[in-house]
Amino acid sequence: MTVQRSSGVLLHPTSLPGPHGIGELGAHARAFIDWLAAAGQRSWQVLPLGPTGYGDSPYQAFSAFAGNPYLVDLAALREEGLLTGADFADLPAFDAERVDFGLQYVWRNRMLDRAHARFAAGEVPGLRAEFAAFRQGEADWLDDYALFMALKAEHGGAAWSEWAPELRDRDAGALAAARERLATQAERVAFGQFLFFRQWGALRGYARARGVQVIGDIPIFVALDSSDVWAERGGFKFDDRGQPTVVAGVPPDYFSETGQLWGNPLYRWDVMAESGYAWWIRRFQGSLKLYDLIRIDHFRGFAASWEIPFPAETAIGGEWVPAAGREMLEAVRGALGGLPVIAEDLGVITPDVEALRDDLGLPGMAVLQFAFGGGDFSVNDFLPHNLRENQVVYTGTHDNDTSRGWWAAASEQERHNFRVYTGSDPREETFAWQLTELAFGSRADLAVVPLQDLLNLGTGARMNLPGTTGPHNWTWRFGEGDLTPELAARVRELTGRTGRTG
Repeated sequence: MTVQRSSGVLLHPTSLPGPHGIGELGAHARAFIDWLAAAGQRSWQVLPLGPTGYGDSPYQAFSAFAGNPYLVDLAALREEGLLTGADFADLPAFDAERVDFGLQYVWRNRMLDRAHARFAAGEVPGLRAEFAAFRQGEADWLDDYALFMALKAEHGGAAWSEWAPELRDRDAGALAAARERLATQAERVAFGQFLFFRQWGALRGYARARGVQVIGDIPIFVALDSSDVWAERGGFKFDDRGQPTVVAGVPPDYFSETGQLWGNPLYRWDVMAESGYAWWIRRFQGSLKLYDLIRIDHFRGFAASWEIPFPAETAIGGEWVPAAGREMLEAVRGALGGLPVIAEDLGVITPDVEALRDDLGLPGMAVLQFAFGGGDFSVNDFLPHNLRENQVVYTGTHDNDTSRGWWAAASEQERHNFRVYTGSDPREETFAWQLTELAFGSRADLAVVPLQDLLNLGTGARMNLPGTTGPHNWTWRFGEGDLTPELAARVRELTGRTGRTG
């Protein structure tokens, strides 16, 4: 797969401004797309859009197929009659700069409950047929997900492995009784998904009409406490008590001396092969309902996974175990007629990973913040002149510090290397733009810059610090007046000057 020479911006929708404490799929999202178009950008990259749980990480969602109902635009529900002005009378004092996910869990779910209650009472009858068609069209994942979330609520949020054995192990009689007992609650969950997909589909159409594609993100692993694992446990490495035998992570690396213990269950590739990798095909098909192009997080896990015996306190005791990613991806390509995929090939990359990426013709990634470390840095693959055309270059990602923050904390060796390479001595307030110019001017077909770098923000705007569950992870939001016409014009000029008009 090749990508046309162009550029884009990385921004998760939760970071959009707005009056309800978190970014929504409404007016501010459309304004951001308008700004991207004015700035000459052809891509909007987002993080995974799934419903988040403990830790609020979009990479640990309750479903690989569902959307995050926190993003539903409540103003649109008011316009449709699903909410009224009185519903907004008790609006909390939201923080305009940070998402309070705990507050969202309580307040927004209450708002969505009210919307569903009005729908169920027949106050907005025009939606009934559309909702029924949605439930039927998405039944292969939605039925399990809706029941899963209803059961979680019934169990006070407990993980499925802690439920009664008959529910944990999906006894047919117990599931039938639960579906009857929790029919209203499950419909409420499904209705929230209907609202999300309806609004996201409209927003994606708005972007497409303005020449902006959406780049999404598939986490290679699914969350331990997810409807995917509960519904299809045989495809994962579990014991008969609902506990994983091994979990995913990565060995010690740039981010952590003890590695990263993610805790995700690992796949039984032999079992998945028996169905022709049907679950993976459905997963990619579902993602293409949301995105135009898909970034696969931790692509190297399709060659081999770092398997850590469960339980464990760190990732140090793991080992690399071969995976059947090549066979699976070839099955997906055959079903889809292509692979619109970006391979996140960062970290411990071995020749088999590179061969898998290149044999499938997938663009990999490069991060310029990683280009200037070490003594003899001239051989660094991430230096602009070493990049390939079929590649996506970033100044940084959601897991990196902002570029301004990176420069402020850079070692003297890194600063020296940058000065030697560029023949310049940037100030902290000019570094992020200079790194952006290097990314746009490189050979890589696609250049993507986090919005924080275009806004020249420091470490306080960092999206995530890997290996931590800090209170500021995933919470950053930009301000109402940050996206100015002047910044759009500056970015558009750079885009044209570097041949990235698309």
